[in-house]
Amino acid sequence: MRVYKTPTEIIVEHQHHHYRSTEANWDTFVNRSNLYAEILREIDRLQSDSSLAARCQASSVAPIGSQEVWASGVTYLRSREARMEESKDAGGGDFYARVYEADRPELFFKAPAYRTVGPNQPVRIRKDSKWNVPEPELTLFICTAGTIEGYTIGNDMSSRDIEGENPLYLPQAKSYDGAAAIGPCLFVSEKPIDSGTKISISINRHGKTVFTNEISIDRMKRKHTELAEYLFREVSFPHGTYLMTGTGIVPPDNFTLLAQDVISITIEHIGTLENTVA
Repeated sequence: MRVYKTPTEIIVEHQHHHYRSTEANWDTFVNRSNLYAEILREIDRLQSDSSLAARCQASSVAPIGSQEVWASGVTYLRSREARMEESKDAGGGDFYARVYEADRPELFFKAPAYRTVGPNQPVRIRKDSKWNVPEPELTLFICTAGTIEGYTIGNDMSSRDIEGENPLYLPQAKSYDGAAAIGPCLFVSEKPIDSGTKISISINRHGKTVFTNEISIDRMKRKHTELAEYLFREVSFPHGTYLMTGTGIVPPDNFTLLAQDVISITIEHIGTLENTVA
């Protein structure tokens, strides 16, 4: 099932039927263990409304309330190679090889809710950066109890030249206004998302596709439960949290985003997250 957040309501899409939840508070609705079963029990008492389908597409916002967005890095081999290359002149290339092989994953704070944008909202590139890329990522929703309850699409906007200058500049390369996008919905399933699920991205510039690629999430080195367990070891999340799981798609080194580029990220079962670069 898919859960959409609009400015005024929460809409559940299940088996081609749409239901308006009686709960309007996103934090209360989403932050539950066994979320799939809880939603099923709720919609069993509701009447479906076909008029809600159009609102899912036209009015949905980022599926976030008071949650934070965290991220993990170097979880795919391609990401390891790209980050080693971008940071080699600063002497940090070996850091990323060691992270890829280490037991402990790389985890970092990405954005609070107020810096996170949703579908059809603008993402940003930094004014003090000349090499910027999107990073399409499967994103987990993890409830307060530490269990993975849903999935969405994440765009981890990144300034590669700033990070490459010095690995200690990672927060500036990753965390700024409009650097995180999630949506268009929260995919909630009875079982973990299929390991063969594909992530694809296309970037359109002046009506032409300038970059496209796809990867399967089974190319990840680390398990989703492993990332969640490390994140929750010494950090509590009273409203649950989102965790971007890393990217295996990296544009070539001669590519950088430009203003007005349209980024479309699609993940099977979830949908498409589209944002224009401001």
